[in-house]
Amino acid sequence: MKYDVVVVGGRISGSIASLYASKQDINVLMIEKNQEIGTPVQCAGGVSQSFFKTLEMKPPQKLICSEIEGAVLHAPNGEKFITKNSMLQGYIMERKMLDKTLAIKSAEAGTEIMLKTQVKDLIIEKGQVKGVIVRHQGNLIEIPSKIVIGADGVESQIARMAGLHDGYNPHDLVSCAQYEMVGVDIHPELLEFHFGYNQAPGGYVWIFPKGENRANIGLGIRYGDNPAIYHLNKFVSSLKGKIVELNVGAVPISGPLKKTYSSGILLTGDAAGHVDPVTGGGMHLSAICSSLAGKIAADAVICENLSSSYLSRYEKEWKKRIGKNLQQSLKYRTIFDKLDDEELNGLIKFLNTNDFKSLSSLSILKLAREYPKLFRILKNIL
Repeated sequence: MKYDVVVVGGRISGSIASLYASKQDINVLMIEKNQEIGTPVQCAGGVSQSFFKTLEMKPPQKLICSEIEGAVLHAPNGEKFITKNSMLQGYIMERKMLDKTLAIKSAEAGTEIMLKTQVKDLIIEKGQVKGVIVRHQGNLIEIPSKIVIGADGVESQIARMAGLHDGYNPHDLVSCAQYEMVGVDIHPELLEFHFGYNQAPGGYVWIFPKGENRANIGLGIRYGDNPAIYHLNKFVSSLKGKIVELNVGAVPISGPLKKTYSSGILLTGDAAGHVDPVTGGGMHLSAICSSLAGKIAADAVICENLSSSYLSRYEKEWKKRIGKNLQQSLKYRTIFDKLDDEELNGLIKFLNTNDFKSLSSLSILKLAREYPKLFRILKNIL
């Protein structure tokens, strides 16, 4: 077994990287630790229209649960703000099937896939990554390759083995829990977000409609003594409906890693910290970064240049595409972290009582006086 590129992780990021590497007619292997791609689900399923545009593919109609036109923001005091704009337009997908669909496309392009396979170590010679050692069907196997792409998620072992990351500080992770529920009363075309320390300390509650009174209802937290599932059970206790699925996980929100490449290796997706620090969303970022990882890995193989200096093109390119936005989002998150429930109530009230096309000096001065931290956020955004 010898490959040009080995991709570790068979979710969205891994399948996209494998697909774009295989498109350039090189030998690609994708390794997935679970026995089935797409399970367990680790996402609420929301994708923007730009996700499919980046991948140059049409949204698979059979996987679209609902089309989204806007969002409802709920303040801690119950006041809400409804907004509809093009930035929020997108889809709620049947996520486990989307993962599998992308893996199938990658396989059709030439990628080989190994399931229920755990990477135990990297093969490293003179500082150059040259493959992986895996446990597959009870056997340890060495798989040489020219490039390894780490797409193995927030707990990336590939990043650790390559010396690119030592793991996240707990404060930089959002602990998440999500139910899929049926028989719930929802807005069929609107996302819902609930804010407040009592509901989701350090995070928020989401309701993503999946059609026919079905929804993904979850939350992420960063503070407090109780786990995410405790807060989720508390929230859904007031809702009608039945639980049909539970998923839990963690999301990194500290921004991208300082370095996402080295000799013979690239990192992408959650493994690289390619997650929006404010929303916790990462699928649209994965579409950009993972396609770049696949293309540049294939270029390196074709050019026979696997050096760190050549692969640095990857980091330069993704930073050019999304680096500024990630830095700005990280700045906003640090400010949002300081907002209390009263200021969040003030934000929703301000959104409801102002037309952003004709903001008056009086309304801005009033906001600055009553909520100085909130004013600093809006001053940077408006």
